[in-house]
Amino acid sequence: MAKQVPPAHPSSEIRSVDLFHLRSVADPQISPDGRRALFTVQYADRIGAPYTRLWIADLAAGTARGWGSPEGIEGGAARWSPDGSKVAYRGGEGLMIASADGSTPQPFAKIEDSNNPLPRTGERFAWSPDGSKIAFVSATPGPEPEMEADPIVITRYWYRPARGWPARFNDNKRLHIFVGGVATGKVTQLTDGSKDEHSIDWSPDGKKLLFVSNREPDQDFVFNLDLFTLDVSTRAITRLTETRGIEYVATWSPDGKTIAYSGLKRSVTSSESNMEDPHLWTYDVATGARNEIGLGIDNVQGRPQWSPDGRWLYFTVQSRGSVGLYRLSAKGGAAERIGPAPELRGSVSTFSVAPGGTVVAAMATPKDVAQLYSFQPGRGAAPTALTSLNTAILGRKKIADTQAFTFKSYDGREIEAFLTMPANLDPKARGKYPMILEIHGGPHGQQGPAFVHKAQAFAARGWAVLMVNYRGSTGYGQEFANAIARDQDGGEGMDVLAGVDAALAKYPWIDGDRMGVEGASYGGQLTDWLITQTPRFKAAIPWAGISNLVSHNYMSVYHDYLQQEYFGKPHERGIADMLWSRSAIRFVDKVKTPVMLSHGDNDLLVNPAEDEQYFTALRDVGVEAIMLRYPREGHGMRETQHLADFEERSIDWYEKHFK
Repeated sequence: MAKQVPPAHPSSEIRSVDLFHLRSVADPQISPDGRRALFTVQYADRIGAPYTRLWIADLAAGTARGWGSPEGIEGGAARWSPDGSKVAYRGGEGLMIASADGSTPQPFAKIEDSNNPLPRTGERFAWSPDGSKIAFVSATPGPEPEMEADPIVITRYWYRPARGWPARFNDNKRLHIFVGGVATGKVTQLTDGSKDEHSIDWSPDGKKLLFVSNREPDQDFVFNLDLFTLDVSTRAITRLTETRGIEYVATWSPDGKTIAYSGLKRSVTSSESNMEDPHLWTYDVATGARNEIGLGIDNVQGRPQWSPDGRWLYFTVQSRGSVGLYRLSAKGGAAERIGPAPELRGSVSTFSVAPGGTVVAAMATPKDVAQLYSFQPGRGAAPTALTSLNTAILGRKKIADTQAFTFKSYDGREIEAFLTMPANLDPKARGKYPMILEIHGGPHGQQGPAFVHKAQAFAARGWAVLMVNYRGSTGYGQEFANAIARDQDGGEGMDVLAGVDAALAKYPWIDGDRMGVEGASYGGQLTDWLITQTPRFKAAIPWAGISNLVSHNYMSVYHDYLQQEYFGKPHERGIADMLWSRSAIRFVDKVKTPVMLSHGDNDLLVNPAEDEQYFTALRDVGVEAIMLRYPREGHGMRETQHLADFEERSIDWYEKHFK
């Protein structure tokens, strides 16, 4: 019998079934006249991975509804034509074009995707300035041997795909640039060869396309993106940058004189997670001069976006567990925070800027997943909510509060942590409430007060949830991110343990004898490690954790991740010995904590063998251990029934061992 989506639960507590009924927004796009905004709404109301539908907001009225139908058209990445009369979007097998109201959708061009690992890509398609053409990126076969042969002949260093199921290997396709006539539907391929071209933007005069490409002799071995332009009529390619760092997600200014982009300066970069914080840069088209105009903000800066008049560059900034929206004069100078106010503790993701200066953004808050808000730069007003899609579910739920606190770690460094309180908290009840240490991945990421369903589900059970932004986290400056270099499972492990001690001292109602620890990806790695260092946790749940740093390097699709963390490959300068000395499996005989290992069956970033070998080793030394494997899942769980199942199993695992 086919699985069915469970109905919403009437309880005032957060439950796993809520996951099927929550909706979040993303990718707002304001119309050229500034009156409307298209955006995506993510649904999870069917078995399998979530999907998106297109909605539209009336900015003056402050209302939103489905676009093209009451629940919206299934698809995403909607982009307005320059005159606002049409919309192109991804739907079905490729690119669709519809009228501005969502009516009369018609297929425009089929788009082929590739499973080749290509992080940090920007726009996949773009309207020409006169609206007569659409340029888009699509994949074509590469020169390597067929990967479904018998036998399979592997020639690429990067032979694994970015995503697993149902593929086993890199499909070896290359992304190239195409252009199609809107009236005629005629499509022409503009680039070819063994390199990838992606992240496109039209020049304002309609003569050139800006794109990003890795032109290194072996793009699998050295990850180095640069900026290029393509003359649409002659197909001539001009290289704009040739740096040792990375330039990506570039966009042309409205007057065509400047290009804004995100950039990294270090010569050893990773295609996966970078220690270096990306900053905002500009490129002078006439002189070729580059300017790091985001240098004044020592934090991760998001993808830049021009204001329609070209005066401002808008971007997000990660800071102390939240993400704010900023703007900076195109001429440089001090950045201005648009919002939200720090005390609102919101996290902005995607956004769009209207001709009049209004900004529409997707923002998560401590009370809800991302919803649509409007901001008014320079007016000091709080953001206005344009959607509240989860009122029916979360409106009747008790949402636990999350508090921030700081503490001194073992070496005197200040560390920030966030504690989600038990929903039924009685502060006078000493030692009553268990606590779960929830460790973030990356390691260059951050946690904060934004709504996290699993943390709220734990809080509903009467448990506190501790999140520690250990050294190496983003949101605290470059020096803080650098502090993890060549020291994985070292200082940051001591940071989170110091955070546990600080929480126990600050909140005496926590039961220090009933604590659990968990995390995903790097959080899973650190969970694997911590239980070799201390028996204080009663249960552990690592998801996709690395137990053996040496084997991980050679089995991951991202071979360059540890190279940029340790400034070399494992065979160089004794690095392999350093990796082995910080591998949890080396010290498995010290583990006393029961472990529920969890992994996506098709994870190619952290191979499931990392759990398999740790599981065997744990059982060898007599530790209670089970292993969950979720079919079709990669590095990060997508299918809602899997998320709900994992949440329930996690609660059961802790309850069993907290007794």
